[in-house]
Amino acid sequence: MAPPETERGLKSVVWQKIKATVFDDCKKEDEWKIMLLDEFTTKLLASCCKMTDLLAEGITVVENIYKIREPVRQMKALYFISPTSKSVDCFLRDFPSKSESKYKAAYIYFTDFCPDSLFNKIKSSCSKSIRRCKEINISFIPLESQVYTLDVPDAFYYCYSPDPSNANGKDAVMEAMAEQIVTVCASLDENPGVRYKSKPLNNASKLAQLVEKKLENYYKTDEKSLIKGKTHSQLIIIDRGFDPVSTVLHELTFQAMAYDLLPIENDTYKYKTDGKEKEAILEEDDDLWVRIRHRHIAVVLEEIPKLMKEISSTKKATEGKTSLSALAQLMKKMPHFRKQITKQVVHLNIAEDCMSKFKSNIEKLCKTEQDLALGTDAEGQKVKDSMRVLLPVLLNKNHDNYDKIRAILLYIFSNNGTTEENLDRLIQNVKIENESDMIRNWSYLGVPIVPPSPQGKPSRKDRSTEETFQLSRWTPYIKDILEDAIDNRLDSKEWPYCSQCPAVWNGSGAVSARQKPRGNYLEDRKNGSTLIVFVIGGITYSEMRCAYEVSQAHKSCGVIIGSTHILTPKKLLDDIKMLNKSKDKVSIMKDE
Repeated sequence: MAPPETERGLKSVVWQKIKATVFDDCKKEDEWKIMLLDEFTTKLLASCCKMTDLLAEGITVVENIYKIREPVRQMKALYFISPTSKSVDCFLRDFPSKSESKYKAAYIYFTDFCPDSLFNKIKSSCSKSIRRCKEINISFIPLESQVYTLDVPDAFYYCYSPDPSNANGKDAVMEAMAEQIVTVCASLDENPGVRYKSKPLNNASKLAQLVEKKLENYYKTDEKSLIKGKTHSQLIIIDRGFDPVSTVLHELTFQAMAYDLLPIENDTYKYKTDGKEKEAILEEDDDLWVRIRHRHIAVVLEEIPKLMKEISSTKKATEGKTSLSALAQLMKKMPHFRKQITKQVVHLNIAEDCMSKFKSNIEKLCKTEQDLALGTDAEGQKVKDSMRVLLPVLLNKNHDNYDKIRAILLYIFSNNGTTEENLDRLIQNVKIENESDMIRNWSYLGVPIVPPSPQGKPSRKDRSTEETFQLSRWTPYIKDILEDAIDNRLDSKEWPYCSQCPAVWNGSGAVSARQKPRGNYLEDRKNGSTLIVFVIGGITYSEMRCAYEVSQAHKSCGVIIGSTHILTPKKLLDDIKMLNKSKDKVSIMKDE
């Protein structure tokens, strides 16, 4: 099944599944319930529905399961929780005995498989109070219409830390991630062919084998033990080290630039208008955000004033160039248009914030970064001396250490590594001894740092004819991978399958007499197939954008991209710095 063309894609799929498996399952006419959520399910529901949607399903109050609450014994409670000891213990505290229970009865829905130990604990404690106890298999967050996250940022440390004492933790994280990825496939009703990037590390291979095994178990039917056949879809699993460049480069498309340069936390942007502090959530319910988030900042700055002029000209409320102060005046005069204009004010604020940082510092950096990343300048001439390109950035006192480290990393990536002597000299000259692990620890991701690698870098598609901005010439490697996967051009040695490849993707033409002749196979693949991608250790906003661009260009094959979490350059460098520290120390520093 191709990703749905509905308004919000993956979000809509998840909400419809929650509606069918949870709310429809326990709904009774004219009966209101209290809903209890844990940390994960709060994020899950917030990503795909509003409080009005819950009210329509008979939910009167939503409570945090971890908090102390007053009993409401005349009402039934719906528990939508993760199958963890913490959440189950909180549930059991609500039903210590039938006479002392907080609610009239309980309906429990777990996001994923509930271990027997926890299930038996519930069964032995308060089974008489439970009306339903089910697993619904949605253990991921649909972040955007084509993007999902497992919401496990700690997986980065466990997957890439060299500390041997983390081996058990890593195995447990891998198992949990595999379970979660299966719920992504199940929600899309897909049993994909699973393949992975074979080098330089074996994380992708291990995870792919686990996912394949769990998919096989999931699609066995109870009655006849038949396995659901592979669907016209692929799941590609990749280690984060496959493209280090895209993680540290300054991006100038709107969403990626804003999340990199501005202090946006939990998708919330804070701004001032009319002297007052305000907050705005950047989400797909905002049509303007969806329309401009993947566009270059230069285009966005042209687009928003045009939209504003359309509104202002129809009401003859403002004249001339649109500015923030003019918009504020317009809002006062026209309450009816306030909501509509607020969104444009928000995005104009974001764009102006980004541009003020860009003009003051980032513009000069971008040319250097692009030249280092591509190995050629804007005229297409080969960069002969990358150190000469790097030095002006390192000598500029206006650039902070993070920006200098990002530039040094691009220099190292462009040369496929460097010598110990050269790296020491760079670190000492820039006075970043305390942050040097932000550079050195990339080697744990399989990225050559010291010494230079004799192996060549992966060959890239020639995109020199594509129209682009001079300071945005770099294309994330994931775009090549997505396009090659859809066109069946991925090298099977570099990208092996760990399962039987669905016939529509294997290009071999070996089919049984009962199947369609090969002439229809390419057609099949181009009609309603899905490409699901999972990157271990985080994806960038620019990589998310590529999924939309490739889907747009290959309308018949939908792309869904996901990861353990979403990256910004600064957070990634902080995480990389901690890889060679003990887990206890990492936890303490995060708490601080």
